[in-house]
Order: sequence, then C-alpha cells, then structure tokens
Amino acid sequence: MTTFTAEHRPAAGKPLVAFMSALFAGGWIWDRPFAALAERGWPVLRTNEPICALDSRVAGSIERLGDALMESCDAVGADRVVICANSLGGLVAIDLAGRHPDRIGAIVVSGAPGLTPDPDVGLNIDRRADVRPTGPEFRDRMLAALFHGTPLFGDEQVEEVGRLLQTGPAMVAMARSIRATRTYKVDPAMDKVACPSLYVWGRHDRMTPIDPWLEIVPRHAGTEFVTVEDCGHIPMVEAAEEYNAHLLRFLDRVAG
Repeated sequence: MTTFTAEHRPAAGKPLVAFMSALFAGGWIWDRPFAALAERGWPVLRTNEPICALDSRVAGSIERLGDALMESCDAVGADRVVICANSLGGLVAIDLAGRHPDRIGAIVVSGAPGLTPDPDVGLNIDRRADVRPTGPEFRDRMLAALFHGTPLFGDEQVEEVGRLLQTGPAMVAMARSIRATRTYKVDPAMDKVACPSLYVWGRHDRMTPIDPWLEIVPRHAGTEFVTVEDCGHIPMVEAAEEYNAHLLRFLDRVAG
C-alpha cells in the first residue's frame, strides 16, 4: 500500500509526469495541466490527498514526502519521472532531483517556500488554540494569500480545507510540514540538482514571494525561470493556459 492514493493515466514512449498535491489542497489543483498533458499523449499521475492529510511523520519530512511520491510512481511501473509541484511540494521536487538523479528527468516548481517567513493565511501554526479555520475571515485571508485576482476556489473547496484543518492530526501534520520548510537548506539542495528545472512563479505571490527565487534560481545550472504576470501563488489554477503552455514547451524540449 502506498502513502498517497493517486490517479494515473498511462501512455507509452514518454516519461511519467507526476503532479504532487499541496499542503492544504488535493490533486484537484492540477485539473487543467493533468488533462492537457493526457490529451497530448503524456503519461500522467497525480496524488489525491493534501499533504496535511498524511501521517505527521511523513508530512513533517521533505525526504519522506519525496519517498511517498516515488512510491506512487513505482506502483504504476514508472522508471523515469518528471515532477511538477507547487508550494511545499516544490521543495520535495528539488530534494528528489538531488537524491535520485538517475530517475528524475526534470522538475517544474512553483510557489516553493523556504526563502521567506511564514505567510499569513489566517492560521497560527505554532499555537493551535489560535486557529479558526472556519468563517469569512479564514476564507478571505486564505483566498487573498493564494490569488492575485478573482479567487478561483469555490466555497466547497474552501470548506473542504477548513474541515480538514479542524481535525487534530491535520493540524499537527500542517505544523510539522511548515516547520520542515523553515529548516530546509534550499541553496545547497539546488546545487545537487542536475536535471533541467523550470520555475514558474506568479508575480504577485504573497505566500512565497518571487524576489528571493528570482535571485537564487539563475545561480544554478540548467534552470529556467518564468514569471507569470497578474498571478498569485497557484499559476496552474489562476493562469492555467499560460502555465500549461510553458509546461508543454518545457517538456517537449527536455523530455519529449
């Protein structure tokens, strides 16, 4: 049994593109890239559970999260893998590329933490009594942190996140996950990445601001940085067509 459950659409002749779910959101944040690649004949896989729904021992470790993602890839018989990840998953992608250069053919990273302080999304992760993951204030803070323009998450999706975060295990997992990002050494980890790497960032990302990444990414070989204008933390949702265009161009160049 794998740690994640996953949706898989097989195809022959190309490496598997694995989409990793985010800290709060499940695999549904990848709806449009997942469909676009499948239509173009790429084998694709996406994990279903948000990271904070996992056991806290896994959620609180960048390395264990990577191992869990690779379990899902192994389960469908994938040898060579391209990883697409957002937010916390971005650090997982970087870490896996450094640890498994024989298997990770490329990575696509958006909105990764680790270079700036924790964002304000209406939750205090260090004092559980301060957490109120319900109501309009929580909704407004979360959506403002995620989106630059019109919020594209519906009430059902926000409520799903809120219900999850009201459970004790999810709160512990979330706290341990975010603490792991505080201690992760991004620059040395990127030094170990040998595969082609695409970084796609929203210009107005409040959760994980763009400027430190604009500075650090070009210092590393094999990297490409794309800025998505008028976009926040999740370009695969807020600017899906542009994100998909950059993703397909990159994949055709490095893995097609």
